[in-house]
Amino acid sequence: MSDGYRDRWIECLPDHIRVRGYYFPWGSKHIPYGSIRSLRRVGIGTLTGKGRIWGTANPHYWANLDPGRPGKDVGFILDLGGFVRPFITPDDPDAFEATVRARSTLAPPSEGGRPGPVV
Repeated sequence: MSDGYRDRWIECLPDHIRVRGYYFPWGSKHIPYGSIRSLRRVGIGTLTGKGRIWGTANPHYWANLDPGRPGKDVGFILDLGGFVRPFITPDDPDAFEATVRARSTLAPPSEGGRPGPVV
């Protein structure tokens, strides 16, 4: 099992993920591993989240605060069963994904990342 994952904005704790800067102005979102229906790895670009450091232009997704997002190429969409899906961009996507999959009941990742939605 993975030892865990932590960066400035995302922390994988033993029973949940804490996403800092998710709610205005600085509130954290706590996501129990058991509530994650799917974890989708996506490539991000100009129209698919790279320029969005917080919030959204699409009501189905919400990006937490991440001033470093313009320099990243990979993000994750978490399906929690609700209308809005968190869109997060960890500093180390491979370590984050390995930790979440090890601590949840999610299937192994599929091959290749798909382009992300407009965020």
